[in-house]
Amino acid sequence: MPELPEVETVVRGLRTRILGLVIEGVRVRSPHLSRDTSAADWRALRGNAVRRIRRRGKLILVDCEGGWTIVCHLKMTGQFLFSPISVRPDKHTHAVFVFRNEPRRLRFKDVRKFGFMCLRRTDGLSRDPLLAALGPEPLKVSLPELGAVLAGIGNIYADEILFESRLHPFRRAGDLNPAEVRRLWRAMRGVLRRALRLGGSTIRDFADCDGIEGEFQLEFKAYGRTGEPCPRCGRPIERLRLGQRSTHFCLRCQKA
Repeated sequence: MPELPEVETVVRGLRTRILGLVIEGVRVRSPHLSRDTSAADWRALRGNAVRRIRRRGKLILVDCEGGWTIVCHLKMTGQFLFSPISVRPDKHTHAVFVFRNEPRRLRFKDVRKFGFMCLRRTDGLSRDPLLAALGPEPLKVSLPELGAVLAGIGNIYADEILFESRLHPFRRAGDLNPAEVRRLWRAMRGVLRRALRLGGSTIRDFADCDGIEGEFQLEFKAYGRTGEPCPRCGRPIERLRLGQRSTHFCLRCQKA
């Protein structure tokens, strides 16, 4: 599933391509994609320009004139691709955005069909259940605020951050001493920023708006490296189940 760096990469790509463009139409080709939003709602976007594109957790938010915000979650395999009109939509293309005086189309593809889009009123967005329960943003949270639940960090970056900070994944957050908390905060910011510079991680399907894959997976030190030597000490990387997910770590470098 795309995590914070991948979603932010998509957001930055969309900003360079559709910010300021006027929406001529939205063709939703698969009913499952549109959550609590009718065809008439999508038609209300016609003639409105895109004014702002941002991210909240793993949600993509596209603010438009008229007081509407398009909310999108990529889930596991969702992709936005900005393509020439000559490129015919395939069976995995579930929505097409058409813009005034723009020969290219913005297409939303999703092989697994778990992604969704909906329209919300911009002025009530912060109170919407999709966003209201999200924690602070990892790259904006201060060191004293780190105790809150953060938004957007998934399995990949949790493993890499814990490896970087030399913390065992079974450690309780409340048991960390001040030096460990600072180390975790610095590692979190460093790992996420490096991942953003490299366009995120492509494990299976992720690509940016031009179809270019990320490269941070080439720098993984823990995630997905079960049995491979730790880049610090050479001990094989371990894999254990923690809750409903797998975690990868070095038992020597990340002591319990």
